[in-house]
Amino acid sequence: MALISINQPDDYFEKIYNIHIINGFTNNSSVPLVVWCISSDNVDLGGRALQERDEFSWSVKSTFWKNTQFSCTMKFDNQRRSFQAFQRRRDIQRCYPTRECFWLVKEDGFYYSNDEIYWRKDFNWTLN
Repeated sequence: MALISINQPDDYFEKIYNIHIINGFTNNSSVPLVVWCISSDNVDLGGRALQERDEFSWSVKSTFWKNTQFSCTMKFDNQRRSFQAFQRRRDIQRCYPTRECFWLVKEDGFYYSNDEIYWRKDFNWTLN
C-alpha cells in the first residue's frame, strides 16, 4: 500500500479578503452615507457615517468550508438599501486576483470593482 502525502501551505484553504465601501456621491451634500454591516455569524461591525469620498473597510478571513457573508445596509437622505457586501461563493472569483472587493456607492446605484479602475454597476438604490 502506497501512502501519498500532499503538503499544502497553511493558508491554502483560508484566504483574507479586504472589503471597501466608498462614498462616491458627488453632489457635495452635507448628508453622510450611513453604513451598517453585520456578518452571517452576527459579527456586528457597527455603523459609520461616511462623508463624500470617505471609505469604510475591513478584512474577512474566509475558509473553503464556510460561505462567509457580510450584509450591509446603506442609508442616504431618504434612500435605504441592504445588500451583500461580501459573499464567499460569489466573490471568490470576482475579487480575484487581488482579494480586494470595492463598492462605490453613488447617486444612481452601487458599483463593484476589484482594482478601483474598472467599475461595474451591480444595482440601483431601488429594488426592481
